[in-house]
Amino acid sequence: MLSIPDLIRKKRDGGTLSDEDIRLFLQAVVQQNIQEAQIGAMLMAIWLKGMVDTKTMALTKEMMLSGEVMSWPEEWAGLVVDKHSTGGVGDKVSLVLAPALAACGLKVPMISGRGLCHTGGTLDKLESIPGFNIYQPLQKLQGMLEEVGCFIVGQTETLVPADRILYAVRDATSTVDSLPLITGSIISKKAAESLSCLVLDVKFGRSALYKDLASAKEQAQSLVNAGNSLGINTRAVLTHMNTPIGRCIGNSVEVIESLETLKGNGPSDLMELVTTLGGVLLLMTGSVSSLSEGSRVISESVIGGAALAKFQAMMEAQGVTNKDARSLCSPHADYYSVLRRAQHQTELQTHTDGVVIEIDGVVLAEVLHQLGAGRTKAGEPINHSVGAELLVSLGQSVNKGHPWLRVHFESPILTSDQTSRLQNALNLGGSGDRPLQGSLIEEMIPPL
Repeated sequence: MLSIPDLIRKKRDGGTLSDEDIRLFLQAVVQQNIQEAQIGAMLMAIWLKGMVDTKTMALTKEMMLSGEVMSWPEEWAGLVVDKHSTGGVGDKVSLVLAPALAACGLKVPMISGRGLCHTGGTLDKLESIPGFNIYQPLQKLQGMLEEVGCFIVGQTETLVPADRILYAVRDATSTVDSLPLITGSIISKKAAESLSCLVLDVKFGRSALYKDLASAKEQAQSLVNAGNSLGINTRAVLTHMNTPIGRCIGNSVEVIESLETLKGNGPSDLMELVTTLGGVLLLMTGSVSSLSEGSRVISESVIGGAALAKFQAMMEAQGVTNKDARSLCSPHADYYSVLRRAQHQTELQTHTDGVVIEIDGVVLAEVLHQLGAGRTKAGEPINHSVGAELLVSLGQSVNKGHPWLRVHFESPILTSDQTSRLQNALNLGGSGDRPLQGSLIEEMIPPL
């Protein structure tokens, strides 16, 4: 049996790790029989040399088996589904999609993450709701699926512990963007959920991890291959991520926009993602006969209020008081009677006449991160009230002095640098110019 230094040397020199080598490495990680420097060295060797598909699948399987694997009643066979996004600005799709799928009769055991770099985290958004507990014991989760049909929780201590350890070292060693390591991290957690079907929202563009379609397709195919190899019916949807999704960026403000969407008042781009991703899952489970039918069924669950009722039930099941849950879900909710409101709001105005061609989501997210909406290291507290609202839409004609962004913040003032960066995120064109983006959906892997 090779020692850990032998395994590192083997991978560093371009050798192929056997399945037993991968198992030995991950067992040492979980049992803490390895130095952190050795973990970092192996991750860097994988980052530099890559992995063939079969070894990426072996890595993913061993990561899944490093801890507990969920199990569900036989009668749920074919109905347990989830969605994963590679991250974006203003991406609040899960908050609408999970309850919508539950309203359509599916079971959604969604294990989500926190914000990473400039992208927001689903768990951070939900924790802006007082009482919402994202840490739930495994023994309670089946009851939540039986009663509500969905939950959104964080990774537990016993679920895929190898990923939790590796991810912290990946972040510290600049190996986060390794294709096999990304694949192993995402799919191992989804496989541990014992899913029937999984849809992956793989984003590309200026505000995404993948800047071009080709690199996004490569990652999407790797994820699909790994998911299918573990018995999950897996499909990827490639979507544009240049401008923010919807109108709100932050935590509390994205919860408000999600609730408004669940009340039938959602922006068209957010609804396109919700209905498409949800429609794909309904089709994959055999609940509908076509994508168009699936999209329509999801839309009706949102517009008709069934998804909102599921979201309220999920909030209460995860610790929110009935009073607060009912207040947030009421038709004319005073959201800030429950959610925290930032001390200051200010509106930025356009400097000239023009047509809104593009809004740089990364710049907006980075400034909000500086203001406290994100964290610079694990475990750091964030300010859930910090955020921004877009007051204009792509393709809209505006006059000089038109308000285009409302910023919610706690510090006494926005610095001149922050204000300048925010203003430069808005790209105005002439009357004949058109936005760079239409539909958010580019293609699916495999094609429908």
